[in-house]
Amino acid sequence: MLKNTIKSVLGLSAGLFLGISALVPAAHAEQAGEQEVIKWRLQAHLPVGSGSWEDSVVAVRDKLLERTDGRLQIELHAADSLFGPTEIFPAVQRGVVEMGYTSPAYLMNYIPTAGLAFASPGAFEDIWEALYFWKHLGFEELVQEEAAEQGVHYYTDKLYPTEMVLKEPVESLEEFSSLKIRGAGLLQKFISEVGASAVFMPGPEIYHALSTGLVDGAHWGASQEANALSLYEVAKYHVRPSLGIGGVEVFIINNKAMEELPEDIRRIVKTTFQEHFWSRTNEYQYQEVEMLNHLEREQGVEVITLPDEIQQRMWEVGRELRAVEAEKSPNAAEAVRRLEQYLESLGRGE
Repeated sequence: MLKNTIKSVLGLSAGLFLGISALVPAAHAEQAGEQEVIKWRLQAHLPVGSGSWEDSVVAVRDKLLERTDGRLQIELHAADSLFGPTEIFPAVQRGVVEMGYTSPAYLMNYIPTAGLAFASPGAFEDIWEALYFWKHLGFEELVQEEAAEQGVHYYTDKLYPTEMVLKEPVESLEEFSSLKIRGAGLLQKFISEVGASAVFMPGPEIYHALSTGLVDGAHWGASQEANALSLYEVAKYHVRPSLGIGGVEVFIINNKAMEELPEDIRRIVKTTFQEHFWSRTNEYQYQEVEMLNHLEREQGVEVITLPDEIQQRMWEVGRELRAVEAEKSPNAAEAVRRLEQYLESLGRGE
């Protein structure tokens, strides 16, 4: 059941609470000594209970603290503590806070390629395919160019699949078309075009919507993030294939704040994010295997596969949406051109 996910792991190669978590360990404070200490704030769109809070947000904060000998200190703020999720990008852009941890789903009004970055629906079947597109075919650089024009540095946290949870299995495209699904970003449009009725709502509202029948299913990351919101208490079916594979979370940094860093710290920041991407992507895939095994064993979650007619419709809609995304900017057009050429080389051309 988890064969494809395990293959992903083997194929990858290369990396109060908030007040307490934001404190600088005494050892690092002493190491900083007489050197200038730079203090930044980071607003995240995820709650503290999310797995990516500790393994991505806190992990990067701690790495930068250690590698700069305490000279770069980042104060962390979880979801909605300073700004709501849609306000993170403009806050970083204006320098109100120096850093953000957010989703490309909230950046589409600023960065035209962000829809494709959130997920390229109907494109990739496995993580390694997306990795090759991101790094070897230069997709992330196209996104970063547009972000830089908006005054922001952009670093993908990790790549992983976005997968749905459903309250009941579906046996046909007709049944799927009767569902109401929580969606976000380009995937909201994707779900609607495939046939279901897609509606947006913030993460904290998904559990209530599922439990009361307002929606029949939802996506919130993969199994780890869905479990962090307790979605499997009310929706026992985890759905394959994924809606899309992409960089669902990203770190963004205000350009001016980055430029004002001492050269050595700026270099440490950049290399840390590069390393973190590879290690975190690899780590996340293994954690997905662990989580799904646990959910199946302990909570009775069942991994199901969508019928062939729904999958076929997903591939068709994916091509249609990519053509629409290509119209948004020169970089988006180039990204889609590279992607279609790549998919053709994988034997998935029209």
